[in-house]
Amino acid sequence: MNSKFINKKSEIDSIINECDVCYMSMVTDEGLPYVIPFNFAYENDVLFFHSAPIGLKIDYLKKKPEVCIVFSTGHQLHHHNAEVGCSYSMKFRSVVVYGKVKFVEDIETKTVMMNKIMQKYTGRDFTYSLPAIKNVAVFYVEIEKITGKKRGY
Repeated sequence: MNSKFINKKSEIDSIINECDVCYMSMVTDEGLPYVIPFNFAYENDVLFFHSAPIGLKIDYLKKKPEVCIVFSTGHQLHHHNAEVGCSYSMKFRSVVVYGKVKFVEDIETKTVMMNKIMQKYTGRDFTYSLPAIKNVAVFYVEIEKITGKKRGY
């Protein structure tokens, strides 16, 4: 069973929206890869994120905003012959995104973006106190390049 590239935007969007978590890769000060999971929201080719306002990831992203983000779903073990180890493979659907992180400082914009994220996970909007919204890092990535792949679907 071979992997196939996904070219339909609707299918790529579906994969992204099915995921609860994505994995963002960034570069450390030493030039090493650093990958961590994120909750997110997705709308109109833009990904929205939030985080604590301080920490290694914030430091790395402010210095080098270029990122690679991976989404993967639909994992199912598959085999042609249960007695032949090499006949096993994993069904999957995945998307890889490239872009640059842009931080948001405007309180109103941060609130809107936080609600996009909360809407994904809770189905509702929230109000935030000024200290709470000031003490969260909110950032987004406009998709510059995107690829999708699937196997078994």
